[in-house]
Amino acid sequence: MIKKLTLMSTLTAVALIIFIVEAQIPLPIPVPGVKLGLANAVTLFALFYEKKSGVLKLGTVNVFAILLCRILLGAVFSGRLIAFVYSLLGGLLAFAAQITVKRFITKKQIWVCGAIGAIFHNIGQIAAATVITGTTSIVYYLPVLIIAGVFTGVLTGLVAQITIERIK
Repeated sequence: MIKKLTLMSTLTAVALIIFIVEAQIPLPIPVPGVKLGLANAVTLFALFYEKKSGVLKLGTVNVFAILLCRILLGAVFSGRLIAFVYSLLGGLLAFAAQITVKRFITKKQIWVCGAIGAIFHNIGQIAAATVITGTTSIVYYLPVLIIAGVFTGVLTGLVAQITIERIK
């Protein structure tokens, strides 16, 4: 139990550091909401990582706790509490999609899970923005966000996949 809690704490800290550092990186795409989403690589790692003995398999509930902690602390540390709503809805949809996709893919296809998670994260963020702003015109950003999300999702999925392969 202590090893599992220590791993969860470490992964949360790593994801939070990546989130904060990434927020400082300007992207050349002038569309609000487009970002690399590298902290999701930690979520994917946690979701797919299993020690050979199975002792350190985190399980869905614990990975979800890591995700929620990163979202909450990321909003607090960045000072953008409204971003909490966007990240939370996007994170919930992405996580639901990822745990569903996980059932159908191998550890050589984590990049697929990353891409699908990114797409659903963007859908969740647009849904939150539509409710918060009270306008549906923001939906026009969705195609650009989905295209960017596929590329960034594949990247984060590959980072998680390669990390898991290298740990073995």
